[in-house]
Amino acid sequence: MRLNQTKSQQLFRKAKQYIPYGVNSNFRYWGEEGTPIMARGAGAYVWDADDNRFVDYRLGFGPVILGHAHPIVTQRVAEAIQNGVLFAATTPIEIELAERFTRMTGMDKVRLSNTGSEANMHALRIARAYTGREKFIKFEGNYHGNFDYVMFSGPTANAKLLGSRGRPHRLSATEGMPAAIRNYMISLPYNDSEMLERALIQHSSEVAAVVLEPIMGNVACILPDPAWLHRVRARCDELGIVLIFDEVKTGFRLANGGAQEYFGIRADLAAYAKAMGNGFPISAVAGRAEIMAVVEPGRVAHGGTYCGNVVAATAAATTLEIIETQPVIDTIFANGRRLMTGIGEILGRRGVPHVVTGVPSMFSVLLGKEEAPTDYRSYSEFDAELFGLLGGELIRQGVLVDDDPREPWFMSYSHDAAVIDETLNRVEDAVNAVFGRAGHPQAVQRAA
Repeated sequence: MRLNQTKSQQLFRKAKQYIPYGVNSNFRYWGEEGTPIMARGAGAYVWDADDNRFVDYRLGFGPVILGHAHPIVTQRVAEAIQNGVLFAATTPIEIELAERFTRMTGMDKVRLSNTGSEANMHALRIARAYTGREKFIKFEGNYHGNFDYVMFSGPTANAKLLGSRGRPHRLSATEGMPAAIRNYMISLPYNDSEMLERALIQHSSEVAAVVLEPIMGNVACILPDPAWLHRVRARCDELGIVLIFDEVKTGFRLANGGAQEYFGIRADLAAYAKAMGNGFPISAVAGRAEIMAVVEPGRVAHGGTYCGNVVAATAAATTLEIIETQPVIDTIFANGRRLMTGIGEILGRRGVPHVVTGVPSMFSVLLGKEEAPTDYRSYSEFDAELFGLLGGELIRQGVLVDDDPREPWFMSYSHDAAVIDETLNRVEDAVNAVFGRAGHPQAVQRAA
């Protein structure tokens, strides 16, 4: 099956005249032939510039928790902007949002910003100010945004270059950063209590924060070992270290209270974004009252012209109201669980070694092995190229996923039973096309 991309290609060529590589985020560039140009979305579906329709499991990298162009969110934003959008002052809708946000998350205080990167940046600054220390611990494969301090050994790192497990390297994700900035970060493997303990023994008096993704949302939804997660919490308490959860992807997607509710672990600070606005640009840093108190005018800088603007605050207040008052998470989990099971059964019937990792609201499909990865190093043992073949065929069949298995499949409230039925039919067609119907498919032999 080949998609008509005539108009998309014309628009992409035009985009490249004015925008580097034709995209405003490097992660949107899929090469000269495959970079999509999307025109509209509704519910669980998106349409490209050539009017090809896709069941969308990218959902803008996760923010679209209710579905594209949700009518209630759209209506309330449209009504709100009739009275202006920016005042350089607190507005009633910000207060309404903050009240609901803190009730749902259990956090004492919250400050709004615009992106996940900003929220994580502010969280790290607040932790340093609160503790009077400068270093922090980060885990391999965890992604915390596009600011210099955290852009080492992330999900784009070559796992073969990470060095030995006992002496991991800090691999830069980009040019343009001062080399010395890596000295503030201690890099460790995920889910490794022994390495954590070694680092804390050596550096505890210097460490302001431990920053972690409670699910590795940028590396195949690798789950935390509960014992490791509890150990991190306990040692932070013992040593006066601030525990920061990066809930940019997990917040309002795993439970109403995010990963902290889901895993039963309370962080000191957390960064939120994505699902809290159903696609509108908004983020937040939230935490314990005594820690957030350092965000005092003249002491710790936090701000931004667009922080808490009426558009974003209205979208978030409405989205969280719907999540809190309707069975959003339960419905997503029920449908997501069925999809995960169905994909596993389809691959199993073809004899393809695989693992479906993560949780029903955000999961990944890995090929080539049957044992779930526990960290970035073990993830690298799976066959990303083979999944790329399947991902490309899924897109041609009208199921929009990343052809990179690091990126999750995201579910929304709009992915109902009928959408799951359609998706599983298309997944089966894609698997048959790539691996062949029962028989002797070369790709299965390679995976094995």
